[in-house]
Amino acid sequence: MHDVLDELYKRWSNGEATGLGTVVSTFSSAPRAPGAAMLVGEDGEVVGSVSGGCVEGAVYELAKEVVADQRPVLQRYGVSDDDAFAVGLTCGGIIDIYVERVDKQTMPELGEVVDSVHRGQPVAVVTVIEHDDPALVGRHMIVWTDRTEGTLGRARIDDAVVDDARGLLATGRTATLHYGLDGERRGEGMAVFVNSFEPPPRMLVFGAIDFAAAMAKMGSYLGFQVTVCDARPVFATASRFPDADEVVVDWPHRYLKAEAAAGRIDRRTVVAVLTHDPKFDVPLLEVALRLDIGYIGAMGSRRTHEDRLDRLREIGMTEEELSRLASPIGLDLGARTPEETAVSIAAEIIALRWGGGGRRLAELSGRIHG
Repeated sequence: MHDVLDELYKRWSNGEATGLGTVVSTFSSAPRAPGAAMLVGEDGEVVGSVSGGCVEGAVYELAKEVVADQRPVLQRYGVSDDDAFAVGLTCGGIIDIYVERVDKQTMPELGEVVDSVHRGQPVAVVTVIEHDDPALVGRHMIVWTDRTEGTLGRARIDDAVVDDARGLLATGRTATLHYGLDGERRGEGMAVFVNSFEPPPRMLVFGAIDFAAAMAKMGSYLGFQVTVCDARPVFATASRFPDADEVVVDWPHRYLKAEAAAGRIDRRTVVAVLTHDPKFDVPLLEVALRLDIGYIGAMGSRRTHEDRLDRLREIGMTEEELSRLASPIGLDLGARTPEETAVSIAAEIIALRWGGGGRRLAELSGRIHG
């Protein structure tokens, strides 16, 4: 709904009922990702797209019907449809599209959602799109990092979904989640769509080495937008880091300083320093440790770490600033390979984000998700 949000809000503010179709699931080579949306106004105007033109005509007609009878519909489109030639996806993929009526009665919280988006405050719109009880289908709950508004119909459902929605929101991901009819995590029968209004957090990996390739893959898997940066063009190539969103040839400290000045660094940003070279990592850490960054880790032995701390103290870094550095990087998992080391680093990032202690769950009691 990102691409149509402002237009939807304008019509909502004017008291108009709008038909909104949103891609909630995709399979195979579907042309649009979950969250892509198309609205149909009372005047017949169409804004946005759900398939790049393949099924827009069918969704247009369905949206008008949904506005008229006020009953949301979850519709699947794909080449296996009986009328595939008319409304199927020519690319051969399959998409699930949820079509609902949006007005001040069906979504009274829309104004708060738009306000949060414009202020850069992370927010997710959670919608029940499938349930055996028709009274629950179409219910919305708005989830922020520190509060919620609305209900999906039952307290147990709300409790289960809020935890998962915040997990998606933390990584800027939009997805459909499945539960039992009363919110059971291992059950079936209910589907909720979590539409996150938050860009994915960034992971900046410095040092174009084999460990960086494994870290880029892990970061991408966790939902980060991954950048690998190194001053050596012979090593910093896109072919060596296929899982990175971006490979940059620049001095690490200069690149990080420029990104911060441009406003592209925030408290969710993760910095992994894998250079093993004082001429790169000391100037870089001097910049990083003075920024409001969520995680800063540096690879190296304990001897390397102590030498690095001495060098940073010599250039005026305070003990408070140095205390933010995770080094040696990662949790003690006994990791040996680059891939295992990437898991170790990722585990530390996750533990710090959510306040986990890094211990085995089998040794603990109480809630698993704090």
